Amino acid sequence: MNGTERKNIHPGSRVKIVQKQHQKTGQLTEGIVKDILTNSQVHHRGIKVRLDNGIIGRVQEIL
Repeated sequence: MNGTERKNIHPGSRVKIVQKQHQKTGQLTEGIVKDILTNSQVHHRGIKVRLDNGIIGRVQEIL
């Protein structure tokens, strides 16, 4: 599923995100969504979320 649409992402979803410092390398971090931080319904680089471990990044994949 696509991580650019807010409707696809819910707290408790397992996702892969890219953190700001890893945007150039594309290194992904897997985790469980705790909070959705992007207010808009669509974001072209991915919806920004906070994982349950506190890491913040933009959703690249929904697992």
